[in-house]
Amino acid sequence: MKGPAPLRGLRVLDLATLFAGPFAATLLGDFGAEVVKVEHPRRPDPSRGHGPAKDGIGLWWKLLGRNKRTMTLDLSTPGGRDTLLRLAATADVVIENFRPGTLERWGLGWAELSAANPRLILTRVTAFGQEGPYAHRPGFGTLAEAMSGFAAITGDPDGPPTLPPFGLADSIAALTTAYAVMTALAGRDRTGHGQVVDLAIIEPILTVLGPHPLWYDQLGYVQPRTGNRSTNNAPRNTYRSADGRWLAVSTSAQSIAERVMRLVGRPELISEPWFTDGAGRAAHADVLDDAVGGWIARHKADEVVAAFEDAEAAVALVYDVRDVMADPQYAALDTVTEVEDPELGPIRMQNVLFRLSETPGSIRWAGRPHGADTDALLTELGLSAAEITALRTEGAL
Repeated sequence: MKGPAPLRGLRVLDLATLFAGPFAATLLGDFGAEVVKVEHPRRPDPSRGHGPAKDGIGLWWKLLGRNKRTMTLDLSTPGGRDTLLRLAATADVVIENFRPGTLERWGLGWAELSAANPRLILTRVTAFGQEGPYAHRPGFGTLAEAMSGFAAITGDPDGPPTLPPFGLADSIAALTTAYAVMTALAGRDRTGHGQVVDLAIIEPILTVLGPHPLWYDQLGYVQPRTGNRSTNNAPRNTYRSADGRWLAVSTSAQSIAERVMRLVGRPELISEPWFTDGAGRAAHADVLDDAVGGWIARHKADEVVAAFEDAEAAVALVYDVRDVMADPQYAALDTVTEVEDPELGPIRMQNVLFRLSETPGSIRWAGRPHGADTDALLTELGLSAAEITALRTEGAL
């Protein structure tokens, strides 16, 4: 029998907006944390209006806001401040992404929050971190994608630096933030008191780019843009089939590279001295791309996939979302799952990130309307109907 979700009993206040901080809270909520989304009464999280909508309902929010109860609170008002401190006293984690100094200006800095709850984890997610010459600049994930070096190595050699068409840096930062929260909670288990997590969005994406700083430090090496090719191995590219489908081939392992050459009818290339390691193969990518690309161009996509599978070589069709939704492997994993939503009916979205055999996560509900749980949450906090009315009159709700 399955046990309760592993983070059940953990309470998270999500004060952040847009993507990195809120997505981190979503990841915690997926595995049982009670997440309370706190939004400004008159300025909801902008993600509610990002991207396509159906019947006036933002679809991105349905994903980002899942498993969260929603309430409104103007933290800049006296009533909002006092209410937030009362909420913080009941919470384990607060996630915020205001510019450094904003919470302090409202009387909600670490001193006040930790006084209200010494075991609290205050998680601060900003573009540039809490310290340094850029700390007070406004910033988004796009700037991190530029400053980390990601854009500089992405795109064709003779083209411009290329930014991703989605929130890559924010998403990497969100994953890192969720990890940071769990690490801080583990620390709390040992020390008995909370701490501040300071996460700068410019840092996690730099880390996942690999040893670029080390290469530059030791060799003065600056990785160039190489398009779909790799500087570390070849063949590695996208190739077009006879029926117009694009396929991606990767040969990070030497044995796979050899299998591909045999498959495409060029086994003699395996005997070349330069073929014995990835760097040597990358230096001769033109030859290898001609061999692989020429063979793929003479076959239909399903024939290519079948042949590579028989040869135990790595290939994948380049999917768009229509292919993802129809793919049998994703279906077997339930990667895109159906959620019943009171506003839109059955909707499909990405499932929780990983499977646990004994204490699995789940999507309990999709993103709820703005402030839907305000009165219920305040009542649970012990506020009377008169106190809630007073807060509303003040403009705090």
